[in-house]
Amino acid sequence: MSGPVADAYTALPGARLRSAARLALCAAVSWYLCLWWGTSTAPVPAALPAVLILREDVYAWPRLGWERLAGVLVGVVLSSVVLHWLPDPAWSFPAVLVCGCAGMYLMGRPGAPNQQVLITALMVYATAVPGYPLARVEETLVGIAVVVLLGPLLWPPDPYRSAAAGLDGYRADVRELLGAIAGRLERGLAAPEPTAMPERARMWLRPQAAQDAYERAATSRPVPGRRAGRLPPDGLDGRLALAVRTALTLQYFGQELRERSRTDSPPDAPDPALLGFAPLVGATAAALDAALLGEDFTADLDRARALDLAHREAHPARHDAVLRAGLHLTHEALADHLPDRGRGRGRGRTG
Repeated sequence: MSGPVADAYTALPGARLRSAARLALCAAVSWYLCLWWGTSTAPVPAALPAVLILREDVYAWPRLGWERLAGVLVGVVLSSVVLHWLPDPAWSFPAVLVCGCAGMYLMGRPGAPNQQVLITALMVYATAVPGYPLARVEETLVGIAVVVLLGPLLWPPDPYRSAAAGLDGYRADVRELLGAIAGRLERGLAAPEPTAMPERARMWLRPQAAQDAYERAATSRPVPGRRAGRLPPDGLDGRLALAVRTALTLQYFGQELRERSRTDSPPDAPDPALLGFAPLVGATAAALDAALLGEDFTADLDRARALDLAHREAHPARHDAVLRAGLHLTHEALADHLPDRGRGRGRGRTG
């Protein structure tokens, strides 16, 4: 439950305050534990895990902690070995740099290199103080232990609430996007503008991230400090599945609409058939918004399908099957989401 879902959840003022307090407490506890232990007079590495590891996803903290610890250990060993065998700075620094970069990518995950390998290797290389490598390992261990053991006990986030927040964020974005499309078409402006259609890159990733959060919360053991046996909101799993399906279909529709507007509908002579999609887009948006809210959307879906049929009858010579595909698949996803699954299946289809 990272990325979009975490962003949607931490957007709440209370959640942001809890995250800041959790980070500050974990960093302070780690700092003063190392001062009491006597590792150094400024145990900065002990406070860094709280800053770099803590996320809203309580399930990711142990994994991130192990990754950071492994990176620190490899960086310390790497720099110590190079300095032992290559004391000449003309050779030792390039060796540390090259080996650190290689280790950073070899120990990382796809798209997320383990930067601690290189950072630690360079810090150990630059700090010519006896005992510093051991102190850095000790302070990192303390910081990671505090984050993993104490972090989940401090205002543990509710994964179900985070998943619901991600779903609400997606619903708001889709409503804004489809509303902008319908509004421009109604005004006779076929080509959508980026400012009128705030299609954020993360928008289409939110549903899948929220569904992943829901599934992890449903299958994982209870987090300490959170009330055990808490049930998710009624129907949340079905609405998340609908959001995942419509994220694909509507992304396809938006991309095809932009391409069609650019090639087939010049600004000085917009295509009437393309502009006629405005009420269909609006009705589809209303049906999807109601469905993602958990409200009855049967009438809106029937209206969208009727508008689709009317548009095809009004423009019989048009071949817009590719453009309509995104909306048709969205209607199919909505039909499958009805309590009576398959109700109306096959209505409004085109060849």
